[in-house]
Amino acid sequence: MSYVNFTVETDADGIALVTWDMPDKSMNVFTEEVMDELDTIIDHVASTEAVKGAVITSGKESFSGGADLTMLQKMLSVFAKEQAKNEQKAIQLLFDNAGRMSKLFRKLETSGKPWVSAINGTCMGGAFEMSLACHGRVAADSDKVKMALPEVKVGIFPGAGGTQRVPRLADPQSALQMLTSGQNLSPKKAKGMNLIHEIAEPSKLIETAKAMIKKGLKPVQPWDEKGFKLPGGPVYSAAGANLWPPAIAILRRETYGNYPGAAAILKCAYEGLLVPFDTALRIEQRYFAQILRSTEARMMIRSLFVSLQELNKGARRPAGVPESKFTKIGVLGAGFMGAGIAYVTAKAGIPVVLLDRDQASADKGKAHSAGLMDGAIKKGRATEEQKEQLLSLITPTVDYKDLDGCDLVIEAVFEDSEVKKGATEQTEAVIAKDAIFASNTSTIPITSLAKNSKRPANFIGIHFFSPVDKMMLVEIILGKKTEDKAIATAIDYVRAIKKTPIVVNDTRGFYVNRCVLRYMSESYQMLIEGVPPAMIENAAKMAGMPVGPLALTDETAIDLAQKIMKQTIRDMGEKAVDKDQFELINTMVDKHGRFGRKNGKGFYDYPEKPAKKHLWPELKTLYPQQDADKIDVEELKQRFLVTIALEAARVMEEGIVTDPREADVGSILAFGFAPYTGGALSYIDGMGLETFLKLSKHLQKKYGAQFKAPKLLSDMADKGETFYDRFNPYPKAKKAA
Repeated sequence: MSYVNFTVETDADGIALVTWDMPDKSMNVFTEEVMDELDTIIDHVASTEAVKGAVITSGKESFSGGADLTMLQKMLSVFAKEQAKNEQKAIQLLFDNAGRMSKLFRKLETSGKPWVSAINGTCMGGAFEMSLACHGRVAADSDKVKMALPEVKVGIFPGAGGTQRVPRLADPQSALQMLTSGQNLSPKKAKGMNLIHEIAEPSKLIETAKAMIKKGLKPVQPWDEKGFKLPGGPVYSAAGANLWPPAIAILRRETYGNYPGAAAILKCAYEGLLVPFDTALRIEQRYFAQILRSTEARMMIRSLFVSLQELNKGARRPAGVPESKFTKIGVLGAGFMGAGIAYVTAKAGIPVVLLDRDQASADKGKAHSAGLMDGAIKKGRATEEQKEQLLSLITPTVDYKDLDGCDLVIEAVFEDSEVKKGATEQTEAVIAKDAIFASNTSTIPITSLAKNSKRPANFIGIHFFSPVDKMMLVEIILGKKTEDKAIATAIDYVRAIKKTPIVVNDTRGFYVNRCVLRYMSESYQMLIEGVPPAMIENAAKMAGMPVGPLALTDETAIDLAQKIMKQTIRDMGEKAVDKDQFELINTMVDKHGRFGRKNGKGFYDYPEKPAKKHLWPELKTLYPQQDADKIDVEELKQRFLVTIALEAARVMEEGIVTDPREADVGSILAFGFAPYTGGALSYIDGMGLETFLKLSKHLQKKYGAQFKAPKLLSDMADKGETFYDRFNPYPKAKKAA
């Protein structure tokens, strides 16, 4: 029998080699068709007497990325339609669909024939759950092999047996850590956790897997054997009493109860380990169906899986422009940002010319890359050879002539219009006429900088975030005269360095900084109101933000906040900046000399290591303090999320961002906007516009005009629209439907 996604070859020893190789896909994923075919193959192996067992592997470089989550999206849209007709029937249908993969893997492990998973590359989610259902597991000894159950990162959890098999194989503490964090495992780590049996040379992977069957591998899982004992002992034991209460507390500390999927993992494991395996799978299936219905899962799957993949594949790239092949890239300015840009470019294998005013500064910029590689070598993530290879691609220089031949030049010099003007003119004198010039400015409008260029059509903004090597988002800013070739080149470059591009029209602060400034501004307002500083920071983290707004201001520098406020007043008048907040920042900088982390004192004090930073004790003396017990923490949390979401809505209304996917993904990747919401716009969509408008009106009445909703929202509410309706990123699909 022939299959679309698999080939099955049985050797002379009666061992079937099942090779998974989906046509027209760079990576194997579980679809309904794949599951149907695998089901048939399991039947074939089980019923064919000549077949003694099966080895399943991949025909691609990677093993599999797991389930195609768009399949879950379709499942949820079917559920929504059925729910309108018959809720009980819809829930039953969702429950049955949610358990499809789990039932398939259970069928595999109880088929009566031994199965071995030969893991040759990345093995994620459902694919690793399938491997855990196999009686034997062998991984290739390669850096390319990573195993994980990362579902928690998109709002769900491993619902195809993962929460039951992992804690029955590994010690419970490691199992829970792996499941709730979604961490990647190397072959060595996976073997240490008892999740795989063997590690083989890549060239001997299949041979090793087949040898397991030849040696008499039992087609029975440990948990199906009589007398099976859990690795960490029973749940109700002294060991269990030491594990479960702290595990619940740690999860609460890490997530603040914002991630139902993570909480469901603990429930599945705890309840499942108390009962026989088939009952445990049913418990898992119930929780999985419940979590699939949650707003968090719906929004996180959309933003952090579907939209993120689409943007990474160049969803906003102009059609009809040939793909860019980069042979040489120039970076102007070898400071912290420029050096970081040179590093990520060289890491992508692209030669870089790193230019600064003097050779010592240029060399120092290159040394930044050496330092980053040294750190990676210490952690076992790079080799000395890789370091030398990367450094050989960076040429530090003071001579603009060295930029000749660059396909793209990125300017990252000091934030001063005159300095940038000189850099632009000197660069354009030597680069080809069709080369693209990009500015990494974070504050100066691209259209005004493009006036310094003789070819504004080829002038664009490529705005990185600090630190460049860690931050995954890049804003591509369009000037009024920027043309498609420049946009396509910028997107191609961002994709080449494996970051996520979002396209933003020109405005003060672009998109991300406008939202971040609102976040910081609300914290200044709270300080002025007398909310205790620790409460401000904790409320922000409880709302789902990774860093408190005062700590974030310290990182970006309080004197920079002062400069931005002064520039805003110069450009837009005194009313453009809140006078009380301006006074607070002036007091911190001018009176107390507190600039932030860079001078060791800001809203926090930064003592010598190993001591940890702590809030400046005198901060609470600047304003009369409210009684903490009388402050509504929920309202503090709402203020942070609503002020950012409103700014994102204004940006959409003004046409600065035109695609809601970019607004959502950008808000999460750039400053960590509460990922469980799916992003700043999905936060509004998930809550429902009527509820959101009611909340913003309440906050406006109580705290001020920053909570005034733009007209766009009331117009959308009147029409019953969401952001993904009004700004539909899939217009062709809508027409086709």
